[in-house]
Amino acid sequence: MKTSKSNSKPKKSSENKEQEKSNIVILNKSEPGEEEIREKAEEFYHMRIARGEHGTAENDWFEAEEYLKDQKC
Repeated sequence: MKTSKSNSKPKKSSENKEQEKSNIVILNKSEPGEEEIREKAEEFYHMRIARGEHGTAENDWFEAEEYLKDQKC
């Protein structure tokens, strides 16, 4: 008795389908983009320099990212 192997892909389980749905929700969630963060960080940098305050580019980036996330909520 010979058995043949099928080249078809296994069907997705309902658990996998639910995982895909939750991934889609995450992907559709509105997060600030890199360019948007970069522009806001540059704005924060110029404001900080105008006030004569010390800081770093990393801090400007972090503050811009947090600010934009708060604005999207």
